Amino acid sequence: MAKRVLIVDDAAFMRIKLKDILEKNGYEVAAEAQNGIEAVEKFKETQPDLVTMDITMPEKDGVEALKEIKAIDPSAVVLMCSAMGQQSMVMDAIRAGAIDFIVKPFDTERVIKALDKASQ
Repeated sequence: MAKRVLIVDDAAFMRIKLKDILEKNGYEVAAEAQNGIEAVEKFKETQPDLVTMDITMPEKDGVEALKEIKAIDPSAVVLMCSAMGQQSMVMDAIRAGAIDFIVKPFDTERVIKALDKASQ
């Protein structure tokens, strides 16, 4: 059965790119969210196997959304997505329970490798 993924990113083109990578590699996109508030709501609604979470977003950033998701489900598997130069936020996310991170722009091979590793 395909792993279900919640894609969280405030940039529509990033969500489209990630959805394309995931679907071509056997993953199912359970839902998409464009900010941290939506991410938490969609996580509760869909209970995905994995979450890809952008770090920098309006209304609620990815680290805060990650903390809320981990409070709801401590076993949630969350992969952070960051642009270069966000190392301190990536470290905050790892400390808050993120399993790994992928760097934008997305490299298909790296994304799939990280998701496969995270979903084991």
